[in-house]
Amino acid sequence: MLLPNERLDYLLKENLRIIQNDDVFSFSTDALLLGHFTTVRKHDRIMDLCSGNGVVALLLSDKGTQDIEAIEIQSQLVDMAQRSIAYNGLDSRIHMRHLDLRDVRQHYAPSQFSLVTCNPPYFKTNQRHQHLKEAHKIARHEVMCTLDDCCMATRHLLKEGGRFIMVHRAERFMDIVETMRTYQLEPKKVHFIYSKPDRSAQTIVVEARKGGNQGLEIAPPFYIYDEAGAYTPEMSEIYYG
Repeated sequence: MLLPNERLDYLLKENLRIIQNDDVFSFSTDALLLGHFTTVRKHDRIMDLCSGNGVVALLLSDKGTQDIEAIEIQSQLVDMAQRSIAYNGLDSRIHMRHLDLRDVRQHYAPSQFSLVTCNPPYFKTNQRHQHLKEAHKIARHEVMCTLDDCCMATRHLLKEGGRFIMVHRAERFMDIVETMRTYQLEPKKVHFIYSKPDRSAQTIVVEARKGGNQGLEIAPPFYIYDEAGAYTPEMSEIYYG
C-alpha cells in the first residue's frame, strides 16, 4: 500500500492511520487545531477545501457519521488521501476529489453544504523565502489558490447561514476578515493560538457564517506548550484524547 518514502502514521485520538510523505506533504499542528475547533452537527453536509493528504477529513469523520467531500489540487496528495481513507474503511463516507477549488462552480451546485473547512496556503507569492520543492510551495504559498479563491469557493458551496472554519496565520487576521466580508462570510468567532504564554499568537482559527450578522466572539487563548516546554493539557487532549 505504501509507495517509496511514504510511512503510515497514527491519528492517536481518533484511532486512525494516515499516509505521510515528507517529500510531498505532512500535516502540521494547524490541521489538528482546525479539526479540534470544528464542531460537527448531526445534519451537517461537510466540504473540506485544500485537503492535502486528507487529514482534516479524517479528523472530522470521527465526529459524526456524515459523508464528507474533500478537494485537493495536487494529484499525488489525492492518491495518498484516497489510500488512507480506504485503509481506515471510510471510502463510503469520505469522497476525495482531484479538483481545483477555483472550478467548484463547474462541479457543484450552489448552496449544498452547511459546513466548509479550509487549511489554505498561508503565504503570499511575494514572500522572500519560498520552499524549493514544488509540492511544498503549492501547499504553503498562494501559488495555485489565494485567500480570495478560498472564500469565493466557500460562498458558492455554503448554504445561507452555513459555517466556514479556516486555520491561518495570525499575522493575516485583517486580510482574512476583509476577504471573508467581501464574500458575505461574516466572522463570528476567532481562536488565537499561542506556542507559549509569553509569545505572540502565531495561528488563528476563524469561524464565519454566510450571511451572518456582525458580532465577533474572541475565544479564550489557546496555548500549545506550557512554560516548561511540555504540551498543555488542552494540546495533549488534541493529540492523545
